[in-house]
Amino acid sequence: MDVIHSAIWVSDVEETLEFYVGELGLEKTNDFVGGDDARNVYVRGESETEIQFKHKPDHDLGEPSTRRFDHLALEVDDTDALVERLTGETDSKLLRGPLDSTGVNGRIAFVTDPDGHVIELIEPREDL
Repeated sequence: MDVIHSAIWVSDVEETLEFYVGELGLEKTNDFVGGDDARNVYVRGESETEIQFKHKPDHDLGEPSTRRFDHLALEVDDTDALVERLTGETDSKLLRGPLDSTGVNGRIAFVTDPDGHVIELIEPREDL
């Protein structure tokens, strides 16, 4: 058994792609309209596991909630530099960090994406 993808509803697919592909450097792997008339766009990093973003103009997103969805974790090369770029050049908000975490053996930070979803950036570190 393996994880294939996680699906997240978004308010603006193009803005979402600009953030995840343009700013974070993930690769767009698929884009189609499904039987539910929602646009489905997939992205991934170096592994085969993907994130599926769904958009349908009349879909009610409600408020971002950490009661059911906490965060996405992405491995990055330089947490500090990426946080500085995201908070300086996009509407991404820094929620916590950057800080060293011995729990994940990495330098981490929590930021928001265009819809307010929480993204954990993890820079693996051998020295922690």
